[in-house]
Amino acid sequence: MRRPVALRLQAALGTLALAAAAGVVLTMPEAAAAAGGATGYATQNGGTTGGAGGQTVRATTGTAIHQALCGRASSSTPITIEVEGTINHGNTSQVSGDSCSTAADKIELKQVSNITIVGVGGGAVFDQLGIHIRDSSNIVIQNVTVRNVKKSGSPTSNGGDAIGMESDVRNVWVDHSTLEASGGESEGYDGLFDMKDNTQYVTLSYSVLRNSGRGGLIGSSESDRSNGYITFHHNLYENIDSRTPLLRGGIAHMYNNHYKSLNESGINSRAGAKAKVDNNYFEDSKDVLGTFYTDQAGTWQVSGNIYDNVTWSEPGEDNNPAGPDPKSNTTVSVPYSFTLDAASCVPSVVSATAGANKGLKVSDGSCTPQSPDPTDPTDPDPTDPDPTDPTDPDPTDPDPTDPTDPDPTDPPSGTNLSLTAGADGSSKASGTSYGNVRDGDLATYWSPAGTTGSISVKWSSATTVSKINIREAAGSQGAIGSYRVLNHATGAVLASGSGAGVIGFSPVSLEKITFQITGASGTPRIAEFETYAG
Repeated sequence: MRRPVALRLQAALGTLALAAAAGVVLTMPEAAAAAGGATGYATQNGGTTGGAGGQTVRATTGTAIHQALCGRASSSTPITIEVEGTINHGNTSQVSGDSCSTAADKIELKQVSNITIVGVGGGAVFDQLGIHIRDSSNIVIQNVTVRNVKKSGSPTSNGGDAIGMESDVRNVWVDHSTLEASGGESEGYDGLFDMKDNTQYVTLSYSVLRNSGRGGLIGSSESDRSNGYITFHHNLYENIDSRTPLLRGGIAHMYNNHYKSLNESGINSRAGAKAKVDNNYFEDSKDVLGTFYTDQAGTWQVSGNIYDNVTWSEPGEDNNPAGPDPKSNTTVSVPYSFTLDAASCVPSVVSATAGANKGLKVSDGSCTPQSPDPTDPTDPDPTDPDPTDPTDPDPTDPDPTDPTDPDPTDPPSGTNLSLTAGADGSSKASGTSYGNVRDGDLATYWSPAGTTGSISVKWSSATTVSKINIREAAGSQGAIGSYRVLNHATGAVLASGSGAGVIGFSPVSLEKITFQITGASGTPRIAEFETYAG
């Protein structure tokens, strides 16, 4: 019989105590600033971009985080807050302002929008201090650790939730984060990732949830059915007693997660909920899917999952496990595109990518971890000391005042080098392909899964490029807003601006060039990504 989560932590905690007593310092690798784009349900309802396009500030205390929120022009002014160091009760105080509503015992994101909080440098640890999102929208939390948040004992914070959302929350993306406790409710802890009271369009990706009695819930009671449209993918749930998650009403999509040592129950679909459960790996666990602790049933659609040493209890009045041979009892369709890794490789790919300070690595859909672009996509042009100055000349134009300059919308002369190249990107919408941008056919196109993303053209050996031509598909002209052109290998910004068409820059020898869309007025459709040597 498995021991409860708290008992099995004792050996690990003892090892950590010895390390601390010996003065051992565990360092973490430098982390990139917020990278990649939202996935899953967070791409819907207008998408989730956080503080993209706004000011970027650095904070090393909780008070500084609150000051950054309160110092904005309004509660919706975009901002990216880069966090480094340990954030705790000792350095977190309430700050007042017209653009914020903060508290001293938690990181408070209340009645605000368009915010990114991202761990950088040596790492960001929220120690015994939870993150509370209330009546807010368009929030990104990336590359942070939140640990040991208590609802009883001392100190207390956020009702015991590592990250908690409630009251009309929309569009939240939590990515590459580590959420952990040191026991269950009897030790003073509650949920790691809770959503209630009308919280919708949330994605939790590439994260670790461990050592807790409760993984998280969607809906606080059987009558709280206003929550839903939640995606969980490429996460590790380890040493959790139950609620991975508990889902009351609504729809949730779980794919490519690794569930390990679920001690009492796992995905608990109840009160009319629908769970889509694809290509997950369940290991050394009990009752990983079903309706538990209630007679108000939920449903599930299952496909491609692996059950490795999973045990199942007998059905009862308040207990309806899906196993020992789980079958679908509903049909769930999702509105976004996604690529499934094979369930057999989920433990290895999740181990290499999930959690804070993993370099923001993601899977390419073929069980191979990939590093993101080494640049910060929230900065439209890091080479420009004042990107808000409209009088800045085009740095690629030797004489921007010369009226004889050719029309930049004219197609370049010479050979389109993309026709013999490969292509890949950050994501792709259903029915589109990366290869469509270098096939010479204007009737085919690539679109990102959301409104922003990146598309790359690549060669097997170094190729000199000094000009590209981005050609939008018919009917989508003008959708592309701000962009950056990158040397993919180095992250160097070759050009930045807005709109499609011909883009010139100093000749550069590279193997991969990336066109990164950082803002759009709709869903971009790129028919051709042409590249030219001169």
